[in-house]
Formats: sequence, C-alpha cells, structure tokens
Amino acid sequence: MRIKEQKYLLPDGREVIIKSAGPEDAMKIKLHREATANETHFMAREPEDGQLCLERITEILGSIAESDRDFMVNAYIGDELVGDLGVTLIRPHVKYLHRAYLGMSIRQMYTGMGLGSFMMQIALDQAKANGFEQVELGVYSDNDRARHMYRKMGFKEYGMNPRAFKLKDGTYRDEIIMANIFAG
Repeated sequence: MRIKEQKYLLPDGREVIIKSAGPEDAMKIKLHREATANETHFMAREPEDGQLCLERITEILGSIAESDRDFMVNAYIGDELVGDLGVTLIRPHVKYLHRAYLGMSIRQMYTGMGLGSFMMQIALDQAKANGFEQVELGVYSDNDRARHMYRKMGFKEYGMNPRAFKLKDGTYRDEIIMANIFAG
C-alpha cells in the first residue's frame, strides 16, 4: 500500500521527506540496510551475513506496494535514504488478521532527532486505518533509546526471548517483545 507523503524538519532545519517505498527503491534500501548493519549491533544482520539480494528486496517491495494492509515508508534527505519502517501482517490466517509486525532502522547520525517518533506515529496511524488492532515488535534488551521511544509511543513490554541474539564477541542479548494494543 502507498501512503501520503509527509515532511519532517530536523532540529538543524533540514527537511526529511517520508514517503512510501516501492520496487524502485530496492537498491537504496539494500544499501541502507547494509549500512545500518555496520553501525550498530541492534540490527538483525551483521556485515558478515553478506550482501542482501536485490531481486528479493524488489519482489518484497512490489508485494508490499500492492498490499491492502502492509506498507513501508522511507525517510529521505534529498536523495539519501536515512530511515525505513515497515508494517506487515504477521500471518494471513483468520486468527492473526488483527496483528501486524513492525520493523524500523534509522542511520545513527539521524537518531535522537525525533525522526523515529515521527515515523512511528505515521505507522501507528496507518496501521489503525488499515484495520490492525495491535502492532508488535522485538527490540534488543540493551537498546535503551529504542525501548524508551517505543514506550513513549504506547508500546508495552509483554515478554522476553532470552539469548535471542549472539554477538560476534560471544555475548548474548535478550529480545524484548513489545506490543501496542489499540483501544477499541
């Protein structure tokens, strides 16, 4: 699904354009996700996992763009992709149709500027409009900044997957399971 383009001003006055992602954005998303994997351990991928498959990303973006409920938005400063956020149906079975999963990434140099909260509000509003009753996500237990923002946006912690992530140094991180259950 495609959503209405929106603008966000960073504290330094630069304009960020938030717009729907489509197959035409596949290369930028590929490069963005590979870059964010290099910046922090909070992403699911490590650089050693190899390059992402451009054809697969293009296919997924085409499917999302044609979906009645799933969507993905990108944040651009000029032509530079600085953030992405996707909301997708957890499973296409009757018992799951009320639930969506959310994933997001923002380049480190643009965190702490309100962009994540702005993108999250767009996502939650659109998820509600699309008929989802709750949005779920998983976050690293040591990602305090993200956990704070998610709580601010109405997410509650419902569980934990112990040792969900094993880092290159051999240490583990738990995954905190969070959900935003819409009143209704």
